[in-house]
Amino acid sequence: MAVGHAEVRQHIQEHMDYPGTKDDLVKRCEDMSDVPAEEKDWFVQSLPDGTYNSADEVLKALGL
Repeated sequence: MAVGHAEVRQHIQEHMDYPGTKDDLVKRCEDMSDVPAEEKDWFVQSLPDGTYNSADEVLKALGL
């Protein structure tokens, strides 16, 4: 895992609802008040379009 992505990983695993599209997850990402802005930007830019059924699918798509 890349340094600094721990906060994103935690939100993906604990604070997002599945299934969800990239747009759904990005909207939830905007509420990540404890995640630095550059991490949110990385998440938005790195997550491919699609529908995700689990945190594991999102983590795999992000290469985490």
